[in-house]
Amino acid sequence: MEILQWRVLPLLSLLASFLLLYIQTSSKRSNSECSLFPHEQFWILSKRIVTPDGVISGAVEVRGGNIASVIEGDDLQSSVIGGHFLDYGDAVVMPGLVDVHAHLDEPGKTEWEGFSTGTRAAAAGGLTTLIDMPLNSVPSTVSVETLRLKVEASKEKLHVDVGFWGGLVPENAFNESALDSLMEAGALGLKAFMCPSGINDFPMSNSTHIKEGLVALAKYNRPLLVHAELVPDSHSSTQLNDGISDVRSYATYLKTRPASWEEAAIRDLQSAMQETRVGGHAEGAHLHIVHLSDARASLELIKDAKSSGASLSVETCPHYLAFSSDDIKDGDTRFKCAPPIRDEDNRQNLWNALLEGHIDLVSSDHSPSAPELKLFGEGDFMRAWGGISSLQFVLPVTWSYGLKHGITLTQLSKWWSERPAKLAGQDQKGAIKTGNHADFVVWEPEMEFELDESHNIYHRHPNISAYIGTRLSGKVLSTFVRGNLVFSDGEHAPKACGVPILAK
Repeated sequence: MEILQWRVLPLLSLLASFLLLYIQTSSKRSNSECSLFPHEQFWILSKRIVTPDGVISGAVEVRGGNIASVIEGDDLQSSVIGGHFLDYGDAVVMPGLVDVHAHLDEPGKTEWEGFSTGTRAAAAGGLTTLIDMPLNSVPSTVSVETLRLKVEASKEKLHVDVGFWGGLVPENAFNESALDSLMEAGALGLKAFMCPSGINDFPMSNSTHIKEGLVALAKYNRPLLVHAELVPDSHSSTQLNDGISDVRSYATYLKTRPASWEEAAIRDLQSAMQETRVGGHAEGAHLHIVHLSDARASLELIKDAKSSGASLSVETCPHYLAFSSDDIKDGDTRFKCAPPIRDEDNRQNLWNALLEGHIDLVSSDHSPSAPELKLFGEGDFMRAWGGISSLQFVLPVTWSYGLKHGITLTQLSKWWSERPAKLAGQDQKGAIKTGNHADFVVWEPEMEFELDESHNIYHRHPNISAYIGTRLSGKVLSTFVRGNLVFSDGEHAPKACGVPILAK
């Protein structure tokens, strides 16, 4: 027996060594497919690193997909001798953008976008985390089963990390166990519409539904996002269409969705907002108003609610900050969205509110469709499908149009990284600090480019974006997700290794 053990044990040891070598080799091969710079530990150097404490010259150490350390100083290459490093010189290293409002349209409508093309575009634009909206996919994400379908559809297609909002609709609003199950399955929060969404299986909710949703969310400390437009009872679809003469004129469409709709919805939400205060029935919940367009009466109501202690935040979108209704040409349905783009004075008011902190963050509301639904040949604003396609461009758009207002890199990072990450409950994202995910965008703010048909655009349908034809500042060089270099100099990593984000 001793002779047998003497012969077998070395063989088992040799076999174990081969197995360990195989596992290590397989792991390295997998990492090389996920990253264009496949190293477990490395440094990123730059003279402009945007941190919570300001913009520094220094280096960020990445280890195991997380930020291991951040050091300040110049000429730090000697500090990382013997290690792998990327020196980006004067290029800005900023936390990867977190977009809390994107429609990726899968499952069911990959002819509109899809996880693969949408997240490729996101990576090319410096976005490292997307939170997918519950509608424009088939089916809408309003139950545990439909959330599981969406997560399953995303497998091996994500070039960045993607989380999921659930839907609050009349069908589940009064069903506490259904909402609990949706939260426990990993939805990061809920989204409701106060006006018709245009999607059959996502009907509108009223303020009573929203109160119920807030109460259900309170114990999870997760937000309820609301599309705040309310059609007055006196307005039927027939009345809205009365007097319409020129359907190719944007002004015609604008009149059918006045700012008073946003004001009415926010006014209707006031009692729900108050329930989120300390001592309220929904204490612990948070109300978030998506894509604010009206920077007049609606904004004043939001200021009042915040000052009274309501747990409330609000976002606007790059298209409201970049465009005004006065500049939209007849028949150019690329610009149709809801709520609509308003006049120039309103645009300036939005910028002021953002700079003063009354608007908390910016999101894309990336909402593409199949090109034929935009009715480019007819140019009919009343019948064309609404939505702005924008994921890949939101960083240079926000920066370019913000330059006239003197925005800083620190402000940009708060609007697009820190505050969106907090809203989505992603404590390890949104800031360059030790322990966080190594999610970065590296870009050159001073570099200008023409966004035209020669530009590499990764959306499924590049031609439907309202930003085509603009001149922008701010070229994205590289994007890192959890330490993986997923995009660099026009090239994506071979494998989609983004992670589905599910709340725990």
